[in-house]
Formats: sequence, C-alpha cells, structure tokens
Amino acid sequence: MTYSGDVTPGGPPAVRELDALTITKVSVGPMDNNAYLLRCRHTGEQVLIDAANEAPRLLELVGDGGLRTVVTTHQHMDHWVGLEEVVAKTGARALVHADDAEGLPIEAQTLADGDTVPVGDCTLEVIHIKGHTPGSVALLYRDPAGTPHLFTGDSLFPGGPGRTTDPESFRQVMDDLEGKVFGRLPDDTWFYPGHGADSTLGAERPHLGEWRARGW
Repeated sequence: MTYSGDVTPGGPPAVRELDALTITKVSVGPMDNNAYLLRCRHTGEQVLIDAANEAPRLLELVGDGGLRTVVTTHQHMDHWVGLEEVVAKTGARALVHADDAEGLPIEAQTLADGDTVPVGDCTLEVIHIKGHTPGSVALLYRDPAGTPHLFTGDSLFPGGPGRTTDPESFRQVMDDLEGKVFGRLPDDTWFYPGHGADSTLGAERPHLGEWRARGW
C-alpha cells in the first residue's frame, strides 16, 4: 500500500518501508498528536519520536522488539503525556534538547544541534530549531536511497512554522528553518510534523516569503 501519511485519532497507523528503515506513524490523544516509531530493518532496533499520549497503544506498537530510545521533539505537554509510562515499561533512554529538558516529567539525557541518534544501522541528525520552544528539534534521516526524511515536531507544518508567542521567536524559527532546513535540504525532502499531514520541502518552499510577511 502506498504511504500517504494520513492518520486519524484511534485509526490505524500508516507504515512506510524504506530500504533500511521502517517508519510507522500513528495519531494519539485528544490533540491529534503524531508519534513515529522508527525500526532499523537490519537490526530490529527501534526509536520512538514523541511518546505523545496513549502509552498502552504506543507500547502495543513497539511490541516485543524492545525500544532503545524515545526522543521528545519539544517540551510542550501534548508531546510527552505517554513518556513516563513508555520509558518505565521499556527501559528506553529519554532524549530531549538541553533547553527543553526542564519541561519534561522525567529526567532525560540532553541533545544539542548536530548530535546524532542511532536507530540500529541508521542515524538521525539533530537539528535545533529555536522559536516554537527554546529547545525544539527536528530529526533528519538521510536515506542512502536518496530522499531525506525529516521529523519536524511543531517547528514546521504544511502551511507554515509552528506557533510562536512573540516577534523575536517568530524571527528565530524562520531564520532556523530557512538556514538549517530549506537552505540545506532538497525539494524532495519529505517531512513529518507533530500534528496532521506530511508534506515536502518543495511544496512549502515557494511560500517562505509569504510566511515572513504575515508574521506567523
């Protein structure tokens, strides 16, 4: 079945099979949060991006394969409601950017821009995108087959950046998106946000000027 990235609360996951990595996307909780389970197809090692809610459902998704790591993209509560239970029951390590660590309900190891997170034989690059929160991160997987895959949390959605609370934070998130994401990655980069549908950088790139002008 062709992957579309369309998921609904309580509905079935969407699964994307890359050559070396399987991406399973599921919507959880009352705020339609996306959680992403990544599995290395060679080693079976698994990493969860945002244990957002419905811990029992996420644990069922993890299954018997075990969970190495949970990465929280940012400190907002709707992205970590299930974190404590998932970590307690799997023994996974929790990771978050240092600037958002105090916002989590459990102690986590801290990340910085440019760090890497292993998923078995695959690697995620940490991209710090300040603005939506001080420590928001995106996670980049450069598929050897070609297309980059980017997990953006609430920093980038189809139609614009995530919500900011003041003009300086908006300027910061736009600067980081333009410099660290759109300025580095090609149009075919597929991105997976913290809520809702996926998109590509090519579909969004023509609107960067519009986003700057409108201020959100």
